[in-house]
Amino acid sequence: MAKPKKSPRPKAEPPKGFRDYFGTEVSERKAMLDQIAAVYHLYGFEALESSAVETVEALGKFLPDVDRPNEGVFAWQEADEHDKGDWMALRYDLTAPLARVYAQHRNDLPMPYRRFAMGPVWRNEKPGPGRFRQFYQCDADTVGAPSVAADAEICAMLSDTLEAVGIPRGDYLIRINNRKVLNGVLEATGVTDDTQQADVLRTIDKFDKVGEAGVRELLGKGRLDASGAYIDGVGLTDAQAEPVLAFLTSKGATSADTLANLRAAIGDSAVGTEGVEELQTIATLLEAQGYAADRIVIDPSVVRGLGYYTGPVYEAELTFEIKDEKGRPRQFGSVAGGGRYNGLVQRFTGQEVPATGVSIGVDRLLAALRMKGRVAATPPGPVVVTVMDKARMADYQQMVSELRAAGIRAEVYLGNPKNFGNQLKYADKRLSPVAIIQGSDEAERGVVQIKDLILGAKIAESASLEEWKAQPAQREISRADLVEEVRKCLEQ
Repeated sequence: MAKPKKSPRPKAEPPKGFRDYFGTEVSERKAMLDQIAAVYHLYGFEALESSAVETVEALGKFLPDVDRPNEGVFAWQEADEHDKGDWMALRYDLTAPLARVYAQHRNDLPMPYRRFAMGPVWRNEKPGPGRFRQFYQCDADTVGAPSVAADAEICAMLSDTLEAVGIPRGDYLIRINNRKVLNGVLEATGVTDDTQQADVLRTIDKFDKVGEAGVRELLGKGRLDASGAYIDGVGLTDAQAEPVLAFLTSKGATSADTLANLRAAIGDSAVGTEGVEELQTIATLLEAQGYAADRIVIDPSVVRGLGYYTGPVYEAELTFEIKDEKGRPRQFGSVAGGGRYNGLVQRFTGQEVPATGVSIGVDRLLAALRMKGRVAATPPGPVVVTVMDKARMADYQQMVSELRAAGIRAEVYLGNPKNFGNQLKYADKRLSPVAIIQGSDEAERGVVQIKDLILGAKIAESASLEEWKAQPAQREISRADLVEEVRKCLEQ
């Protein structure tokens, strides 16, 4: 008789596109988010924690294809005894839940409603190097404020936030544009077909990669790309393409110059004029608060999902150089972006509600801070009380209780105490600053051994024999002085 086939053991690894975060990473992220939250709170924004799961109906606008609700998100259909249940999904971002929350509780919330939110989001997309299916976002939004003063405030707050977490002035730039200006440019081209307008928008988005000459070709008949393949163009005439190119190259030496060039690019377009005036107002408000061009600028090259935004758009870019995987210098790039989206809540209420907000890519910003050496040093681990005699566990627990009562992080070694060397190896892995040792002899004499693990490591690296004798890393102290002596070690 054949033996029953054993089930294969599961692989001890996370699903593709997911990862685990350990103590130091979690602590670094929490410290940075606390700094961000402090700035947001200073500006009067209130915290909101919304559900990680929403109905697909609530998320619908943000899905790539509403006919396939599981495309782009992690979605499932609720089981029901009689018929098919609702489609549910993990949140794709933090903005769609805000729209649902505001629509649901609008009668109880202040108007405008200023909220910030921090947490993981999930996207069912193909993962790649540094691209995960679960990642952290940190958002701040104002719902119910029609004035672009709300947009100016978000940009000012974003500037303050970057500096608060450790990105100094000169290492970042917040760039502002306006969807209405681009609508005016499209009017000036005379293009009315929706498909052709979408093609123009996609071409504009390639400006950073192919430059003015490349965009000119793509707006016209087309061009050969770097691989030699021919890319069909949008089919605009030279006259139609001119307002687009004027728009893309309108960045001047000052905001005033840029705004003047934008006015020329939009011609007689009413919506374009409205967009330029909004940018003028934002620039005036920021200048009055002391946010000069070394922090925030008007920049027409900012193109952020312009089909979604309805007014000002903005992006925070880190301008310092890093090395890519081939050792070539490049700028770090964008870590935050946002804009005005006045049609979001309308899906629930039927009435347009003005809203503007920003989203910070938490993992990218944290990576930038690590590259620049601006993440706080790894905090020390707990004081470890070693176990020399298992029968005296109550004595060791009393020691850690006294240390904890004094606000000192401490723990008793709870592994197999048979090998004392393993206890010290454990303390090293825990980054413990101090180990406490008390055998039966020390207990009878009312003393403990206190071992300064940080000093011991430094002495072992470089000190001479004379220096080691002058500064012993391990010494005997009175049991009654345990808390005081440990505190002295930690202060040193």
